[in-house]
Formats: sequence, structure tokens, C-alpha cells
Amino acid sequence: MQSRYSVLFVCLGNICRSPTAHGVFQHLVSQQGLSGIVEVDSAGTAAFHVGAKPDHRSIKVASERGYDLKRLRARKVQSEDFHRYDYILAMDNENLRNLQEIMPDNPKARLQLFLEHSEQQRFSEVPDPYYGGARGFDLVLDLIEDASGGLLREIHQRLQQD
Repeated sequence: MQSRYSVLFVCLGNICRSPTAHGVFQHLVSQQGLSGIVEVDSAGTAAFHVGAKPDHRSIKVASERGYDLKRLRARKVQSEDFHRYDYILAMDNENLRNLQEIMPDNPKARLQLFLEHSEQQRFSEVPDPYYGGARGFDLVLDLIEDASGGLLREIHQRLQQD
């Protein structure tokens, strides 16, 4: 019987997509009164930005929709994360492959693409907005909001079955 769930969102540098997912999903978890039941975190497959705040464009776009990312700091995913989290959700196929390469034997985590929880059918990966314009950050937030709703519904169902 499992009464707590933990989710780790992963992208490359942990400054755009995964902290956005972290902030959005944490907000939804809080709204649903599940803060003590669902743990949320984010990390990157590379150590480019360890300790850094999310990209200022991610912070701005998220803030415009009511999400606060300012307190988040980048970190690199660790092999222990596979035993700590129930879900490890990659933003794209490259990050999924990188995670598969470092995944230890007998992980607790369910490793998958985040957009497997999305209702939209156009995208299977969350595109990296880092080198693009503002529109890319809006698209990322749209996709993350959609997939976050699907993930939260799945966790609700699992909690009801426990």
C-alpha cells in the first residue's frame, strides 16, 4: 500500500523545461491539497548550471500564469534518484536515453517521457526553448500544463486504489 508519491522532472540543464514542470506540478499538487502526499523535484542530465536559478524567460512566462519558479535551483540527476522517486519524467528522447544509461539495476522509478501524460497529440517531446524566442517558452508551458493535468489524474487514481 503506497500513500505517498514522488515525481522528478528531468531536462538537460535544469533551467528551462524541468523547473517549469516542477513549478507547475507543485502548484497543482498544492491546489489539490496533496503537498504532504506528492513530492516534486527537478534535475538535469548535465551539470552545466548546478546551483543556478531557472532561466529568466522561464521565470517570466511562468509568473505570468501564476507559477513561482524563483526558489528553484538547478541540480544534476543522481543514480540514487532512481531509488527515491516513483516517476522520473524526461522532457525529450535524448534525456530519456541519458537517463537510461545511468539507471541502476532494480530502480523504484517509472522512467518515461513526460508528454506520455499529455492529452494533446501533436508533440511527444517538450522542445527545448533555450535558443529560441519567447513563443517557445509559452509552448513549453502549454505542454507542461497539459501533461501535468494528466499526471495528476493518474496519481489521484493510484491513491484511490491504494
